[in-house]
Order: sequence, then C-alpha cells, then structure tokens
Amino acid sequence: MDDIKAIAKQAKRRLGSDFWRRCKEDVDYTARQAEMNGKNANRVKSHLYERVRSVIRGEEEDEFYLKVKKLLDEYGEVSDALGRLTDREYFQTLSYEERQRYTMELSAKYLAALEKYRKEKESAL
Repeated sequence: MDDIKAIAKQAKRRLGSDFWRRCKEDVDYTARQAEMNGKNANRVKSHLYERVRSVIRGEEEDEFYLKVKKLLDEYGEVSDALGRLTDREYFQTLSYEERQRYTMELSAKYLAALEKYRKEKESAL
C-alpha cells in the first residue's frame, strides 16, 4: 500500500511541476531538429517517449549495456567484442558445455545491446 501512495505522490508532483508540458515541448523541439537534419521525427519521438517511461518507472540502464556502450564509443564495432566483454575469472570456472552456453548467451545479449545502441545513435542529433 505504501508503494501505491509513493507512486501517487510522484505522479501528483509531476503534474504540479508542469513536467508533462515541458516533456512534450522537449519532444516536439527534438523532433523538429531531427526533421531538419533529415531524420525520421516519429522514430525520435518514439525513442524519447520510451526514455521518459523508463525514467518514470525508475528503471536504470543495465550494467552490461553500459559496458557495451563504452566499448562501442571508444573503439567502435570490433571483431573481438565478446572476448572483451567476457568475465574471464568466471569463464575459467565453467565446464566446456557451460562455456558454450555462456558464450551464446553473451552473444545474444551483445547483439541486443548493439541494436539498442544503434537505435540510440540513430535518433540522437
């Protein structure tokens, strides 16, 4: 019950502080800028709305995505990305089958993070 009250208080505070009006103005301004730069305004709006939703929900970027983002910002897409992202100490403790599973899961997570990174960069000005 306390969670519901806290969420309601946060929503009331957002309404009272013109959060939504400022949010809409920011989204519209960014969409106009994107349009002037030849980008798809609807994609930019969609990305910004998703970011606002995650802020309101209190979601944080996951640690793995931040590592991938740092890697891509510093070095770009490199051929040994999985090797750089592997937790070597943990990897050494695994059996052969577990190493294969770990590598496949790491690969899937990397591809998802890479896709998110590309969408983020595409919608950025």
